[in-house]
Amino acid sequence: MIRKTVATIFLITATLLVAFGQRYTVSGVLKDASNGETMKNILVALVPVENTTQSITGFSNQAGFYSVTAPKGRYILQILYMGYKTVTDTIDLQKNTTINYELTPNVVITDEVVVTGQAADHNVTSAQVGKMEMKIETIKALPALFGEVDVLKSIQLLPGIQSGGEGNTGFYVRGGGPDQNLVLLDETTIYNAGHLFGFFSVFNADAVKNVEITKSGMPAYYGGRLASVLDVTQKDGNMKKFEVDGGLGLIFSRLTVQGPIKKDKCSFIISGRRTYIDALVQPFLKPTSPLKGTKFYFYDLNAKLNIVINDKHRLFIGGYYGRDVYGFKSSTGRTNAQFRWGNAAASLRWNYIINPQLFLNTTFSFTNYDFATTMGLDVYSMEMSSGVRDYSLKTELTYTPSIPHEFRFGVQYIFHTFFPNKMAVDAGVSDLSLPNVDPYYAHELAIYANDEFDLFPWWKINCGLRYSHFEFIGPFTRYVFNDQGVRTDSIVYRPGEIIKQYNHLEPRLSMRFQVAKKTSIKVSYTLNYQYLHQVALATISLPTDVWMPSTEIVKPQMGHQVSLGVYQNFYKDMFESYIDAYYKQMNNLVEYKDGINIQDITQNADQMYVFGKGWSYGVEFFLKKGLGRFTGFIGYTLSFTQRQFDDLNGGKPFYAKYDRRHDVSINLGYEIIRNKLSVSAVWVFASGNTMTIPIGYYFIAGSLATEYSERNAYRLDPYHRLDLSLNWTIVKKKRFETSLNFSVYNVYNRKNPFFIFFETNTNFDTSNPQNPTFDMTTKAYQMSLFPILPSISWNFKF
Repeated sequence: MIRKTVATIFLITATLLVAFGQRYTVSGVLKDASNGETMKNILVALVPVENTTQSITGFSNQAGFYSVTAPKGRYILQILYMGYKTVTDTIDLQKNTTINYELTPNVVITDEVVVTGQAADHNVTSAQVGKMEMKIETIKALPALFGEVDVLKSIQLLPGIQSGGEGNTGFYVRGGGPDQNLVLLDETTIYNAGHLFGFFSVFNADAVKNVEITKSGMPAYYGGRLASVLDVTQKDGNMKKFEVDGGLGLIFSRLTVQGPIKKDKCSFIISGRRTYIDALVQPFLKPTSPLKGTKFYFYDLNAKLNIVINDKHRLFIGGYYGRDVYGFKSSTGRTNAQFRWGNAAASLRWNYIINPQLFLNTTFSFTNYDFATTMGLDVYSMEMSSGVRDYSLKTELTYTPSIPHEFRFGVQYIFHTFFPNKMAVDAGVSDLSLPNVDPYYAHELAIYANDEFDLFPWWKINCGLRYSHFEFIGPFTRYVFNDQGVRTDSIVYRPGEIIKQYNHLEPRLSMRFQVAKKTSIKVSYTLNYQYLHQVALATISLPTDVWMPSTEIVKPQMGHQVSLGVYQNFYKDMFESYIDAYYKQMNNLVEYKDGINIQDITQNADQMYVFGKGWSYGVEFFLKKGLGRFTGFIGYTLSFTQRQFDDLNGGKPFYAKYDRRHDVSINLGYEIIRNKLSVSAVWVFASGNTMTIPIGYYFIAGSLATEYSERNAYRLDPYHRLDLSLNWTIVKKKRFETSLNFSVYNVYNRKNPFFIFFETNTNFDTSNPQNPTFDMTTKAYQMSLFPILPSISWNFKF
């Protein structure tokens, strides 16, 4: 019996080995034929010649690399993507084969075109949950504030993603704070993604290639944040021909230059922007105007070098630098102030195709964010600065074996340096000596494995495990206080000494159940840890908000999220839709203590915080039409977000400051004349932000005290706005293209609340000494920001 069993196992094993031994891989790199840019998420299908009802599929990765393994035989290879001509090729798969393809854009797309593959039903067939892509063409067609296309404002139109306020690029995803979003530019972290106090984003649309956001079902190769990942990829540079494009607007100008250094071997791209409204206005201001001498501008620069060493090796060298400056001085010249902040980022990425089934991606990156304020009065001046700096190394191996799996293994290391608020005072005659504010240093390490496979044709699984390790290290001085808040001692840690370390496992799971050809049910569960924190006093994210690491006092944030959604396409894949419900539990959230003075440099910054928990739940609805002359989408989110801190609001739960009960966005576009004239409209509606208000006054020992409502117990009025735009392509020839964009922001001039302030008037009547009276009235005033704003911008390309 034992011999028969062993013989049977041996026979089965030998049969499987022979079967898999006769499987071969076709692989290569997919590029855009018009500019040589690599293309990601492109469907590649192998259809057996003998049975055209079956197919074996795969998708290209972020470097355009695809790999599909199948039994030996003759196949029809098809490459499908919306807006590009379908590639059809016949191959005889008798050995591992490498074929690179260049996809040609469709010049004319008719209403009758039926697109299959990635563009048609990938949202239904994939195991990805909560991942959405905004095409750069869609972003550029949207109405824009002052005519400037903005990536972050565009993703705020998607369900589950809320804006930080009027015209603000800060965003909140499914009840998470702005610091819980991981923002990546070419795999490099961007810590402050806003210009001009958040009214514009740091992403220049002319230099952007792809925009993807993941709000649930986060794979194991992403980590470090609880809420979302915004992954922005820069263009690599045109490998085929030189190209110059740019635009002039009311307050912006931009220019992008790209082209081959050596055709199909090396290319570059350089893109820059600058505002100039301050320079235009200053000559027309009177010398006595309070705005005379005011500076308010930003500029940024993107650059990238793309080098194809050979068929297996490729290098990308990229960088970003951006600065904001806001300054003013009094008409007498006695007082002045200047605020400066910005990001600097650089990355070196190496792609290596080891063999048809192994792909290696290694990235070294550097990022720095800093903020500085200088204020002066006569001979006195004060400067305050803060920032964060990272050095990161990440390597990832993708393995697509003979069996239908895609394994991704990776390691990432980051060295963090945090600079909390540091102050310096110049008293004129001599400098005022202030205590040193130590930087915070930390190591962060992650090791992960992720696999996506079909357990059955109707059941796809994406599962992974991420191990994260974090060390808070010296040099550092910890201040010790007694129960009365008096500093009594300090502990000095040596350079490199481990003060506190954390180790965690983060499981990730997403599953897709195909219940019909065009309908699927998706579920996901993720556990995330976040070791970095940003605590804000204001209701919007500002450049003054300081980043801090986890320490022995500040524990890592932890988040559990589950989601369940139904995804369906209909009418020949012209429409796609989904309904997605979610629940998120968050622990170790951080807020400032009530009444804290954040400029108190006698204590460590992390001693100013209190800690609590939060939860968020809701349901999202989405309907999109992506084909034809009439396109657009409608999104609606119903959500609830609450927080609870033992030391805030008497320990009772309260709604978060970014809690929104209802959030609606409608985006519609119509092409009046093919490739010539189009219009678009955006309408948004959102429940008002929460706020805490004064509700009474009383005297204590002769001093006036204010009584406030419970935390965030009141709401502002709802926010809603209609924007319109018209895009007119004046000339479109082979070597030259020019167009005009007309936009109207806030068409019906809605006075949306930006913030509320309170003014108190007192009246003490002593006309009757025998019976003096005291009267106090408080009135609320609404501050609105943008009225109706028409704009025009001229765009060109040659």
